[in-house]
This record gives sequence, structure tokens and C-alpha cells, in this order.
Amino acid sequence: MSGGHSTYSPKTGIGRWIDARMPLPRLVHDSFVSYPVPRNLNYAYTFGGILSIMLVAQILTGVVLAMHYANDTTLAFQSVEKIMRDVNSGWLLRYMHSNGASFFFIAVYIHIMRGLYYGSYKAPRELLWILGCIIYLLMMATGFMGYVLPWGQMSFWGATVITGFFTAIPLVGEWVQQLLLGGFAVDNPTLNRFFALHYLLPFMIAGVVVLHVWALHVTGQTNPTGIEVKSKTDTVAFTPYATIKDGFAMVVFLAVFAYFIFYIPNFLGHPDNYIEADSLKTPAHIVPEWYYLPFYAILRAITFNIGPIDSKLGGVLAMFGSIAVLFVVPWLDTSKVRSAVYRPWYKLFFWLFVINAIFLGWLGSRPAEGAYVIMSQLATLYYFAFFLVIMPVLGLIETPRRLPNSITEAVLEKNKSGSAHPAGATAAPETRG
Repeated sequence: MSGGHSTYSPKTGIGRWIDARMPLPRLVHDSFVSYPVPRNLNYAYTFGGILSIMLVAQILTGVVLAMHYANDTTLAFQSVEKIMRDVNSGWLLRYMHSNGASFFFIAVYIHIMRGLYYGSYKAPRELLWILGCIIYLLMMATGFMGYVLPWGQMSFWGATVITGFFTAIPLVGEWVQQLLLGGFAVDNPTLNRFFALHYLLPFMIAGVVVLHVWALHVTGQTNPTGIEVKSKTDTVAFTPYATIKDGFAMVVFLAVFAYFIFYIPNFLGHPDNYIEADSLKTPAHIVPEWYYLPFYAILRAITFNIGPIDSKLGGVLAMFGSIAVLFVVPWLDTSKVRSAVYRPWYKLFFWLFVINAIFLGWLGSRPAEGAYVIMSQLATLYYFAFFLVIMPVLGLIETPRRLPNSITEAVLEKNKSGSAHPAGATAAPETRG
């Protein structure tokens, strides 16, 4: 899909002059105009473009906010309030940036789940998937450091609690914590470090995104059937077909985003963050931002266990392991069929996994006591079982439905019968992409 002769033809003399020296217009044309994409893509495949728009919005609003922000513990909280009240359209910039982080993570979670559902991580796209996981890790680091910058109560105590868990790492734990904090407690050096890194990491994300898109264009895009492109009839040009579909999805997504900005801008935040940080007053319940709650629940499920001995190191390993396991998904899934559309048992376990992840997020917002701890442990068990047990075993014993011979055949079958596969289909005897 990525190969083929370029169809770009400069129309003007200046265009031909530029094309001969730096063919950037040709690159754009071949990547976003004539680039062939599978003809059966659905709206789940629009979130890559949405994430690109959100990344640009986050960088632009962040740069302007940094012009007015004071990274000093005695001034940080007041500088944020000044941005809200005195800077022209400062309230809009701040709400776009804070809510933009939440919607960035909403889009990336849908993007990840789509990849898991349609098998976008399978060969030859392992590196594409790994680059996506690296982007996700950088997003988590960027979001955590950005959450500290307003210097509210939840910012301060969230940083204190999360960095405190690094001390559980044998031998180097104390050193890592002090390196992050710039001392022995969350203070001005911590704020300076986090501000510098929060400003830098989005540009690193942008760099990895370029590699991610490059890898996508080399291997070609997957599709809901999981079948590779076999002929020109299986594809359509990116423009106008995919651009119109992606554009419509972006408008809907940004409309919901705008609703949160203008009507409920603090809905996804914590009210304690409108209280200036006080090292002598601990909030009743310390919780991170909502997009970290599933991993926070996994951390506490092991750390605050029901036995007589707490396992701080075990909790830290489980939390990082829950992210690290994503990197090896291409080798954990043993099925020869990509898409869950043709894997009935995997589809069931996948949706149970989605429900379990949402449930973990809710548990992360609850106190670490009583039945909440037990439920967190059970949910954590299923989280890891999905990747380490269900994926490898199910691929060996599951009988998938028959795959269409081509993307075009799948589209015609869907148009004819209203389903992606014919009724009474039998198992696929071999891998079809």
C-alpha cells in the first residue's frame, strides 16, 4: 500500500522548482491526498487524525500559557488565577488546555481499544504499535507533570504520593525520588523540573508521532476485516473519501470538547485544586486525574492489600507492568486472524476487558478500604489475565469465522446482507493478513 509511483505533478514553474529541490508538496500530496486507504474504514479509524489536532491544540495553548505562568511555589497558584482573570482570553486558553488533556486521553484510549479490537498490532505493524505505546508513555509523563503546575492541593499531594512510590525500588529508589523532586520533598525545585519537562515532552511526542505516521505509511493502514489490500478495488484515495469522514468526526468530537469548555469546564477536574497547596493540610482522598485512575487502582490493589503485610514494591511493579504489557501484545496474541469481527470468543473477552478497565477507573476514585480493595484486586487480576492468559490461549483454541477473500468482497457482503460476514460462515483455515 505504501509503494507505487507518485501521481503528483507540479502545475507552475515555482512548483516544479521547489519539487526539484525539496519535494515537500509531493510528500504532502502522496501522504494525504492520493494515499490509498482501505475502502471499508469506519469511524473508529478517525481518532488518529483527532489526536493530531488535539496535540497541536495542546502545544499552541501550552506555549501561550507558559508566557504568563510563574514557575515558583510562591507565585504559581496566583499566576494561574491571574491568567484566568486578567489575561485576554486567558480563561479560554486555560480551559482549552486542561480539558484538552482529558479529551486527548479519551481519544487515545479509543485509539488503543480500536487497535486491540481490530488487531492493528500484528505483523508487520509491531513497530507501529510500539511507537504508539511510547507516545502513550510520554503522554502520561507530560500529563502528570502538567497536573502539578497549578500548585493546588491535589496537585501538590498527588505529586507527593506518586513520587513517594519510587522509594519502593530497591537500591536506587531514594535516588530516583530525589532526582525527580530536586530535594527531599515536593518544593520549588520540583516545580521547576516539572515545568521544564512539561514544556519539553510535547515536542518529543510530536517527534514520535512523525515516526508513528511514517511507520503507518510504510506498512499501510489496517481495516475492520484485518485483511491486507490485494488490489486497487480494495482502496480509495485518502482525499476526498477519508478526509471527509475524518473531518466530520473531528467536528463532532470538537463540538463535545467545546461543550465542556464553555458549559462544564471543571467537570473533569478536582475541586481541591482550587485551593492553594498547603503541606500541612492533607486532602481527605488523594486521587490523580481521571485518566490515571485505572493504573492508580492497580497500584493500590497490591500496595494496600488485605493481608498483614503491605507490598509497596509489588504495587509499583504492577502499575508499571500494566503499561509495559502493552509493548509485548503483538507477541502475546497467538491468533492467526486479526480482527475481532471474526473471533466471537475474543470479542466477548475484549468487551469484558473494556468494562473492567472502566470499573478499575471507578475503583481508583474510591477509598482504598474494605470491599473496594478486594474488587480492585479482582479487576487487576482480569486486566493481566486478558493479556497474559486469554490472548495466548484463545488464539490456539478459538475457532474463528470464515474470512472474506478480499476487502471488496467484505464490503459487497455487508451491503447485501447488512453484516460484515456471511451467515453460517465456517472457520478460517489460514491467516489472511
